[in-house]
Amino acid sequence: MRVRILQNSVKFYLPRLEGYLETVRTIADIYGSMSLIELDGYFEGKIEPVKYTRVEVHTNESIEDKITDFANKIRIKLNQTSLAYEFNNHFVLVSE
Repeated sequence: MRVRILQNSVKFYLPRLEGYLETVRTIADIYGSMSLIELDGYFEGKIEPVKYTRVEVHTNESIEDKITDFANKIRIKLNQTSLAYEFNNHFVLVSE
């Protein structure tokens, strides 16, 4: 039996907009595996929900700075004022 423990958990909260699937494919290429959970989001004080997908990956790399840069690139690509992600259960909001 082989057991691996991956130290870092990263969860991206991606709005279901044009360009979303390409971003998910990019994350899959980088990390190899992930879990996807769909949810309604009420970010930025909106009353009507927006469909989001939480993309969760696990890795042993210490990559917090790279994740923040990557999240900002996703934010720009999806034309968002902010993008949320969690790194080891710490919620991070990247904005303009």
